Amino acid sequence: MIEVVIAGAGPNGLMLACELALAGVRPVVLERLTEPTDTQRANGLVGQVIRMLDRRGLYERLTAPGTTPQPAPRFTFGAFPLHLSDLPDNPLYTLLVPQLRIEHMLAERAVELGVDIRRGHEVVGLTQGEKSVTVELREQDPIEAEFVVGADGGRSAVRKLAGIAFPGVTTDDSVSRTGHVSVSPDAIGADGGLTVPGFGVIPPYQHLRTEQGLIAWAPSPDGAHKLTTVEWGQPAEGEASLDELRASARRVLGADIALSPPTGPGPHLMRRLFGGNTRIAERYRVGRVLLLGDAAHVHSAIGGPGLNLGLQDAVNLGWKLAAEVRGHAAEGLLDTYESERHPAARRVAMHTQAQSLLTRPGGDVTALRELFGELLDQPTTRRHIAGLLSGADITYAMGPATGPLVGHWAPDLPGLRDLTRTARPLLLDSTGTLDPGPWSPHVDTAAVPGLDTALLLRPDCYIAWQGTTNDGLHEALATWFRPV
Repeated sequence: MIEVVIAGAGPNGLMLACELALAGVRPVVLERLTEPTDTQRANGLVGQVIRMLDRRGLYERLTAPGTTPQPAPRFTFGAFPLHLSDLPDNPLYTLLVPQLRIEHMLAERAVELGVDIRRGHEVVGLTQGEKSVTVELREQDPIEAEFVVGADGGRSAVRKLAGIAFPGVTTDDSVSRTGHVSVSPDAIGADGGLTVPGFGVIPPYQHLRTEQGLIAWAPSPDGAHKLTTVEWGQPAEGEASLDELRASARRVLGADIALSPPTGPGPHLMRRLFGGNTRIAERYRVGRVLLLGDAAHVHSAIGGPGLNLGLQDAVNLGWKLAAEVRGHAAEGLLDTYESERHPAARRVAMHTQAQSLLTRPGGDVTALRELFGELLDQPTTRRHIAGLLSGADITYAMGPATGPLVGHWAPDLPGLRDLTRTARPLLLDSTGTLDPGPWSPHVDTAAVPGLDTALLLRPDCYIAWQGTTNDGLHEALATWFRPV
């Protein structure tokens, strides 16, 4: 019998597969598509997950050997520029890399770790038993697994088959148009901004609001520039086209952009989307079936939070599910996946809805933006929003453990990025005197120079205990693992 079946070979499902494999579980990933998609979606990563990838040794695979993540000096929130360079503890990181490349990297890593990825396998039925789940497949024999994880997107078949409700709100009064385009090289400034005669400069990689709508410009070194517009109350029909995108940009800006068809081999994007959804699954787990990523939550893409949220779901779930499969999980451990990650999804839904409201046209919104712009002049406000966007403000309850660092994600410490690549619990003990006792087989111990307190890190790098003696250490370990 298979230990874990993951439905969906997107970034979230593949990240979970890697985390499980690091913990000694060899999952099977089932993907409905027979070949990897060539549809370009996200332009990069935003938030805490970038540092998490670095701690798994994956950041360099997306950048270059020897590179480490650096805080972003600026970002955007609700079509406002968000200046961050003056924050001494800026928590917001960004990485401009296409989602297709992220998927390719994670698939490559999963195969290295022994993960079985089966394409052309569509899940059409689930039957739960006391100790397993039978997975029915279209035109193929069923398979049996101890657990099934639905990482199969916003229209998740696994979620529907498990009978999990997906409450939320749907809006249908907006139309978003996105396409790859070419422009004259002379129109692109040194900072990537697009100069539009009769309007001015559209800054790169952020939303720009006008009284008529929203526009975003994303230049690319390979010439596959992307332009997006959002309008309200504008009907559209037929196939999306460059002419339609050009006309929409003219309405939003009140000026023409000289757009040409994209060059290069592609694939090239041209799409139109109506409205949007903000929904969170009523439950993340029913018996032996769990949900991950977009299968558990959908929201506006504004600010690029999707991969940050979904990949951190995977890191949170991976070690817990592996411990359950291996039989050394503390009682109730798997239920903490929902209790920890459901609130994280609610925060993303909250700030994307707030940002979407701030971008709408109208005098009332303009007045709200005037006030909000004044608040953004304050460093404390910008620090709060940076923590919100990055997910760095997320803390978890850690049972009986107390201390100023408990429940927080571990700060960057000397050598930590090398110690966390195995995804094992880690006791940072510079004194060499602490004893994990019967939990020793579950925990790696290491010394970190300059650390004046010992720290117990969960595999997802959240601090489960801190202290200078053994006091409380065993109780903290018992919160997460069974003693050997």
